[in-house]
Amino acid sequence: MSFTKINHFEREYADTHHQTALNVAEGVSEQPIVNPYFTRRRKRRLTTDQYVEGILAGDITVLSQAITLVESSNPDHYAQAQEIIERCLPHAGRSIRLGITGVPGAGKSTFIEAIGNMVTRLRHRLAVLAIDPSSERSGGSILGDKTRMESISANPDIFIRPSPSAGSLGGVARKTRETIVLCEAAGFDVIFIETVGVGQSETVVHSMVDMFLMLQISGAGDELQGIKRGIMEMADMMVITKADGENLRKAELARTQYRGALMLFPEPESGRRPEVYTCSSYDGTGLEEVWKGVEEYLDHIRANGYFARNRNRQNKHWMYETINEALREHFYRNPAVEERIGDYEQRVLDDRMSSFVAAKELLDRYFGK
Repeated sequence: MSFTKINHFEREYADTHHQTALNVAEGVSEQPIVNPYFTRRRKRRLTTDQYVEGILAGDITVLSQAITLVESSNPDHYAQAQEIIERCLPHAGRSIRLGITGVPGAGKSTFIEAIGNMVTRLRHRLAVLAIDPSSERSGGSILGDKTRMESISANPDIFIRPSPSAGSLGGVARKTRETIVLCEAAGFDVIFIETVGVGQSETVVHSMVDMFLMLQISGAGDELQGIKRGIMEMADMMVITKADGENLRKAELARTQYRGALMLFPEPESGRRPEVYTCSSYDGTGLEEVWKGVEEYLDHIRANGYFARNRNRQNKHWMYETINEALREHFYRNPAVEERIGDYEQRVLDDRMSSFVAAKELLDRYFGK
């Protein structure tokens, strides 16, 4: 067949079917990303009565949902969370609260995992509130403590709740105090609060626990170098971790050095000088001695009345902290402030107004002056 005949055939076919090889077929219309037959079932929000009943019954699922409600920034959630806390409060306060901090690499998670299993064998129920540092850039947190504490994650007598620090002072999540109340109401009689670590201010943790444990490692150069006096003064007990194998001798030397350093400090208000222990979370040595030291310390402060005085002082402290937080939230939600705060911020950034004048004028708007 000649080239001319082929072209004539193609033109005749195109005229008949109204298309050529250069035309694009309509094809299949764009498909939706989500299955159109899929209907999202909204999670039914529990009533306050259901939350309280579930928590008091020790229902871990309801407890987790209630903590999420406590951590929420939604005003409606906040109101319901406060009502739940108020109703759980009479059932709280019967636990021992331990803050656990330490230098990076001291093995806080491994220590909690090892001693946590031992504590539950003594017929205690343990709640671990693990505070993960939030990124300054993205605001996100890894929240990986459940992964690191693999053996206790499956323990029915242990509840682990990782929470983002959200930039709060000392790496403590903003609602940790309320979470403690809910965990105690759910029947957990030992509460561990794991902080981000030394380098952050640990004052906030100290203001909500009965005992403050500081973990240290040996063999990292001068044992006392870089240890801030204020943090050591807050410690009620010090534990040298990773005291096994070739590191055992170094751990004992570090223990002696820390004991000597702690003797130079004034006697603490509790009336009991901090003891220094060594342990190995890997092979389990020294853990029983550490827990016995915890019990002896708590017995001592209960006997001399410091335990009750400290709890009362903490309650007073958190009353003022709650007032400060509520005032801060109310300020930023105020319509008169919201509509102008962006403008004032830009003026400060452009060096057209000092930050102090901007703050004063915003406060004047808030107070209606």
